[in-house]
Amino acid sequence: MSRPAAFLDRDGTVIREVDYLRAVDQLRLLPGAATAIAALNESELVVVILTNQSGIAQGLLTEEDLAEIHQEMTRRLARRGAKVDAIYYCPHHPEATVARYRKNCDCRKPAAGLLRRAARELDLDLARSYAIGDRARDLGPGRRAGCATVLVRTGYGANEEANWVEAWRPDHTADDLAAAATWVLGRAGS
Repeated sequence: MSRPAAFLDRDGTVIREVDYLRAVDQLRLLPGAATAIAALNESELVVVILTNQSGIAQGLLTEEDLAEIHQEMTRRLARRGAKVDAIYYCPHHPEATVARYRKNCDCRKPAAGLLRRAARELDLDLARSYAIGDRARDLGPGRRAGCATVLVRTGYGANEEANWVEAWRPDHTADDLAAAATWVLGRAGS
C-alpha cells in the first residue's frame, strides 16, 4: 500500500543555506530540523530530501563530495533521533561547465522528475504527501504532483514569501521546518 511522504528541500530547509555547499565543514543543521524530522518519522510519512546540486555541474564539487556531505548530514540527524529515508539530487544544469552534466532535465527543480522518481521507487502516495522548502522552485514539483506545499521562512523563504506570485502560493507558510512539521502532522492526523 502506498504511503505518504514529506519531500524536504535540503539547503535552507534542513541545513543552513550556503551558496554551493562544497565540504562537510560547511554543513550546519538548522535549529529544530532534527526534531522536526524525528516527529515526521514517528508518523506514517516517509521522509525524502530532494535537492538541486548544480555545484557538481559547475565543477565546484564531485558526486563523491556530495555523498560525503549527505553521509555526514544523515549521521548528525541520526544522533538526534531523526532519519531520512532517501535523498535524491539533480547534478545537472543547462549551462554547466562540466560537459557531462550540461543538459535540460526533468529532475532539476522546479520540474517534478526527482519527486516522481522517488514516488515510483518508494511506492509513495503523492495525493497524501507534502513538499516543504524555502523557494517556489522547491514547492513546484509537489504542486505539479498534487502534494500539499509548505514554504518555510528559513533560507530564502522570507524573501520568497515577500515576492510570492499568487499562482504559486503555498498551502501553508511556516517559520521553520519544526513549524511546518507541526502543520503537516496536524493535517496528516486528521
